[in-house]
Amino acid sequence: MEAKKILVVEDNEDTREILFYRLKNMGNYDVVLASNGKEALELAARSRPDLIIMDLKMPVMNGWEATKLLRLTDWGKDLPVIALTAQAMEQDEEKALNAGCNDYIAKPIMDYNILKKMVEKLLK
Repeated sequence: MEAKKILVVEDNEDTREILFYRLKNMGNYDVVLASNGKEALELAARSRPDLIIMDLKMPVMNGWEATKLLRLTDWGKDLPVIALTAQAMEQDEEKALNAGCNDYIAKPIMDYNILKKMVEKLLK
């Protein structure tokens, strides 16, 4: 079975690396990394990931803006996106879902089983 491609968009290098290794250990995933929303959209257009894990607060282009732009493309309108943010406030979750994210996880991620279940559910 071909590996599913997951694009991780996160401006913090340490968090990006941790997510990379965690996802690699969760299953047969090809993990691609981007450090901001602009880079993510360019990478996604070329590599067509099966799922995006999108940090919301980043320089250059934030995750809300990137997700909204992604939803305007033919190939990205139905692509599963998991929002990732440190400011786990209720309005952030609502804002993420309104921007077109399918699910939401707060960081630091304390329980990677929650992320694993989200990823598996969205990739089915």
